Amino acid sequence: MSGAPVSAGFIPLVDAAPLIVAREIGFAEEEGIDLTLRAAPSWSTLRDRLMLGQIEAAHMLFPMPVAAALGLGGIGARLDILMVLSLNGNSIGVSRRMAARMRAAGYEFDFADARRAGEALIAATEGRLRVGVPFPYSMHAELLYHWLGALGLRAPQDLDVHTVPPPLMAEAMAEDQIDAFCVGAPWGSIAVETGVGELLLPGSAIRARAPDKVLAVRHDWAEAEPVLTRRLMRALWQAGRWLSRPENRTTAVELLAQRAYLDLSAELIERALSGNVVISPRGELRRVHDYMTFHGGAA
Repeated sequence: MSGAPVSAGFIPLVDAAPLIVAREIGFAEEEGIDLTLRAAPSWSTLRDRLMLGQIEAAHMLFPMPVAAALGLGGIGARLDILMVLSLNGNSIGVSRRMAARMRAAGYEFDFADARRAGEALIAATEGRLRVGVPFPYSMHAELLYHWLGALGLRAPQDLDVHTVPPPLMAEAMAEDQIDAFCVGAPWGSIAVETGVGELLLPGSAIRARAPDKVLAVRHDWAEAEPVLTRRLMRALWQAGRWLSRPENRTTAVELLAQRAYLDLSAELIERALSGNVVISPRGELRRVHDYMTFHGGAA
């Protein structure tokens, strides 16, 4: 591959797909970009790599550049949001013990009604609810706070909030560090597959079209490389459009499952791309329209 070198960081999530597809299908190459992708272990590490100039671009949580501009974390470099890469894609899950209490009280996990789900969760909570989110300034946290706050719980004041990297969310639940989480696909499904949790709601049940991941760059890089910036945006727009076509889903799943990217089973990734979500270890299946969107609306 030849072209202008661009290094981009990502967290191993299904919604990193636009960057992965742009590289693997050739949309970046068509724009004259030699795109290198680097996985990061946490959102704070990814942010710092971008701010320090170790990478030129990043798949990033929508609120992170806003938080950085307000001086909330990071080293103060200005980050620009160039485009929204995806809408939705998060799920709220609860521990098996919490799920059992909710079911014993008569709640049926419909994976759709946010009010009933929230009321059942609050009623089943003993003491303070311990919740896991991947980063303090994230759509995950905003969804949880808006949802529970609308039901009368002071959020985050009445919550014990734990910051847990997405790949470690199921492990944190298994170790009884958290009662509930909001996390991006496929890591909610990992909690189901490992038998430590059940899925309560898709994020889209709280906000129908929540902007979730964005393409972020340093402001000084975008100013210095306006042509390359536009080329990168075009490549990712093409990747998002390609991802929106059902006939490309099998190929997308195979690409994301590779060891260099998510290194997970194709079945788990396919659930997120199709919206056919298994919500419990008993194999209960729920179909969610627009569970994750890469092309359409604001994406």
